[in-house]
Amino acid sequence: MVMDNTEFVMQKRRGIIVWVYSLKQLKTLKRFGLIHFVSRKMKYVVLYVNEEVVDETEEKLQGLHFVRQVERSYRPDIEMNFADRIGTKAAYQVKDDDELDVVEANTKIRLAETV
Repeated sequence: MVMDNTEFVMQKRRGIIVWVYSLKQLKTLKRFGLIHFVSRKMKYVVLYVNEEVVDETEEKLQGLHFVRQVERSYRPDIEMNFADRIGTKAAYQVKDDDELDVVEANTKIRLAETV
C-alpha cells in the first residue's frame, strides 16, 4: 500500500441563503451545494458552495421557479481578527470620510447606599 504525501487544502466556501416559496424542492437544491440549514418556519435554506462557482450558482438558483430570493453571505469578506481592536479607541474608528469622535467617559460605579 503506497501513500502519497499530499497536503490537505481547505476549500474556500461561501454561504448562500435561498428564500423559497415551498420546501418541497429540497432535493433539487442539493444539486447546487451542501445544505447546511433549513428553516421550515421562515422557508429559507442555507447552502455552502465553492467560492469560484458562487456567481454561476446564484444565477442558476435565481432562475428556479420556486426560489423567491437569493442572498450571499458576506462573512468571508469581514475581517474576523478583533484581538488588536477590542478595548481600544481603534475599535470605533471609521476609515471613510465620516469620522467618529469617541470620548472615553470616566464612569464611576456606585453601590446603592439605601435599598
